[in-house]
Amino acid sequence: MRSDWSGLPVRHVLPELLAALNERGVAVLTAPPGTGKTTLVPLALAGLLDGSPPRRVIVAEPRRMAARAAARRMAWLLESEVGAEVGFSVRGERRAGAKTVVEVVTTGVLLQRLQRDPELDGVDTVLIDECHERHLDADTALAFLLDVRATLRPDLRLVATSATADAAPWARLLGSDAPDAPDRPDAPDRPNGPDGPDGLGGPEGPEGSDGPATAVPHEDATRAAPIVHASGAMHPVTTVWAPPPRTVTPPRGLRVDPAFLSHVADVVRRALREHEGDVLCFLPGVGEIGRVAATLRDLDVDVEILQVHGQAPARVQDAVLSPGGDRRVVLATSVAESSLTVPGVRIVVDSGLAREPRTDHARGLGSLTTVRASKASATQRAGRAGREAPGVVYRCWSSAEHDRLPDHAQPEIALADLTGFALQAACWGDPAATGLALLDPPPAAAMDAARRILHALGALDDRVTARGRRMAAAGVHPRLARALIDVGPRAAEVVALLSEQLPRDAGDDLVAFWRSARRGDDGFSARWRREVRRLSQASSDASPAGHGTASAVGDDAVAGLVVALAYPERVARRRGGSYLMASGTAADLPQGSRLASAQWLAVAVADRPAGSAAARIRQAVVIDEEIARLAAAPLHRSGEEVVWQIPPGERRGDVSARRVERLGAIELSSVPLRDADVRPAVLDGLRTEGLAILRWTPEAVALRERLAFCHRTLGAPWPATDDAALIDAADRWLEPELSRARRRSDLERLDVASALHRLVPWSVRLEDTAPERIEVPSGSRIRVDYSGDQPVLAAKLQELFGWDEAPRVAGVSLVIHLLSPAGRPAAVTADLASFWRGEGYRSVRAELRGRYPKHPWPEDPLSAVATRRANPRR
Repeated sequence: MRSDWSGLPVRHVLPELLAALNERGVAVLTAPPGTGKTTLVPLALAGLLDGSPPRRVIVAEPRRMAARAAARRMAWLLESEVGAEVGFSVRGERRAGAKTVVEVVTTGVLLQRLQRDPELDGVDTVLIDECHERHLDADTALAFLLDVRATLRPDLRLVATSATADAAPWARLLGSDAPDAPDRPDAPDRPNGPDGPDGLGGPEGPEGSDGPATAVPHEDATRAAPIVHASGAMHPVTTVWAPPPRTVTPPRGLRVDPAFLSHVADVVRRALREHEGDVLCFLPGVGEIGRVAATLRDLDVDVEILQVHGQAPARVQDAVLSPGGDRRVVLATSVAESSLTVPGVRIVVDSGLAREPRTDHARGLGSLTTVRASKASATQRAGRAGREAPGVVYRCWSSAEHDRLPDHAQPEIALADLTGFALQAACWGDPAATGLALLDPPPAAAMDAARRILHALGALDDRVTARGRRMAAAGVHPRLARALIDVGPRAAEVVALLSEQLPRDAGDDLVAFWRSARRGDDGFSARWRREVRRLSQASSDASPAGHGTASAVGDDAVAGLVVALAYPERVARRRGGSYLMASGTAADLPQGSRLASAQWLAVAVADRPAGSAAARIRQAVVIDEEIARLAAAPLHRSGEEVVWQIPPGERRGDVSARRVERLGAIELSSVPLRDADVRPAVLDGLRTEGLAILRWTPEAVALRERLAFCHRTLGAPWPATDDAALIDAADRWLEPELSRARRRSDLERLDVASALHRLVPWSVRLEDTAPERIEVPSGSRIRVDYSGDQPVLAAKLQELFGWDEAPRVAGVSLVIHLLSPAGRPAAVTADLASFWRGEGYRSVRAELRGRYPKHPWPEDPLSAVATRRANPRR
């Protein structure tokens, strides 16, 4: 045993932690990164530090890179080799043996193990590391473990570790009485995993897969699990605010403004000039790491640039975790926040960006998006600079922006696709996930969408099906597992490709990338080959279910069938310059794509840019209609469609009556229908486009306004005439013409004025109540305008001489618009007597008499004779 372990700060709390576990069986350990919580604590729990009898310990890590690194570090402390006392198991790779007592696994592997062997026979303690990161697999595994403790293994000890001090929620979760276990059959006997009799090897769920949870009620503090705090020897870290000098475009989807990345590279250069030590620079993804690395190529030859992310080859991971000779700039994703301790770092440059999953359940699309990192994440990143000595953090944003950051990142369960989680919960015996103890409940809409997918895949009925259990055991997303089961071993290579995030330079032609992976000798190709071997073995015992011809066809057909079976709603047919997917979503290929001439595509990876109605195709395979029909058979529909249809890009619709064959939203063929009942479609057209679809003559508009005035003034039984009311009453006023209409032009020919009269069978009363015209003293019959709040009568002033008071309409005073002899407005009044006798008429007379001398302007208009004519010639 190396002496280095005695310098790890967590050693001081080991007695307290062991005492808490002996008394309660559960505990929460909080310790800053680099204090030894991941490497020293498991060795102590296993009895490897003091020579006590060995106890088997499982350590669950959220990432494969962290699992391998932790195992290597513990083996190094023991002066041993990985695979002896300490081993690891990740998807497709296992190094452990008969002497192994501490096994580091990913949370996906742990979930598979729990499904096969819920009692975890022979295991004394399970440690869930980095639980503060709130990965879905980790939340789910902890919920299953609490269920196991409550029902099967009360002696199983659980430790949850966190790099943050906010441990109270975890303490309440671990310390509360576990919820009643759902009724479920005993786990069936399962064969040993392919890596050995202990069952720890074998398939692992995809990293970052999804799952549900139910919120845990607040528990009394006396029932909370013990919290053990280990304080690290953290050195002071100075903060330097380094926002861009000019405004940059905020991140949008996966796109980060190149100007901002250039600024991050400039800050790295500045940090190297101003301070000693290695630089750890946090960036949101692999693409941004590559671009910043390319910008930094002009650094001194004695500065080594390392790129650390989930796809980095093992030699790079090993180099990062070992002290270097030259000065180093380590460009890393959030994997280096807490899961990895990088020696030699004195400077942190933080871009302040992170990636989160987003799921569009309505369109069946999922993607990663770039977001601002939380305050908690920024604190974690800054702390990496103070692990070994005083350090400095350059934050590429302002202190004012920092105050507006969210306190914590959202848990993965609130954001991700929950199909994999829902299948795990169903296999656990709780399809609704209502009996699982998790900190946050899964969103109801996401769970509903997940269960619909599982039903469509045949994995779920009232409970999990035998097919569903086989899909869960495959260790990949249920969609991919469906293709693996149905196609057989030949699907393994394509499924292995799709089970990982493809490199940014993979291109949109999935088959071309598949062939390059076969030839490749990089880290991705090596991982892909290991996964192919695992999946091939997992599917070798099962013959293809209904697709036996897959063994006799070429790569393109196999890839197309696999993708189409996994994502049937993404089968797409060419429509103009883009594609229409069976889900109904339009999709576009990148400019200049070699796939652009294909009539049919099976879309493997797609996302929807923010603000865009169309999806963006990332990877796809050319297929033919036969494969499309086969894979998307559950979406096939044939029947009569009588609808009001508005063509894309148009505003005017018409009746469409056809017998249509569809694959989801994709139209395969159609035949016009004769003698179909189109009345519902015509009504739908009225609702969709409104009454403007009818031809409104001035007579019809005026009649509608009179009826509206009566309804507004007198109420029932006068009918309302707004659009909604008239459409609801279509049976009363548009028949029989409505039932005879077959197309839009029939509606446009309808006599609206005559139809409106059907609403008022008492037409004579309408004339008495709201007359169309009123006779004025000159003998003229003037039309009344009912379009405003009050009825308006507009007449030439000379025609109203002698009219002391205008009549009232439905009890409402007429508003009189007095016009000049030329018909222009001269005055407005609702009180004619006051107008004639007061200043109103005298003012108008003085202004207009000289302009219109041929027309009468008597001093006493009340005694004058009204006239339509000018004064007679002399």
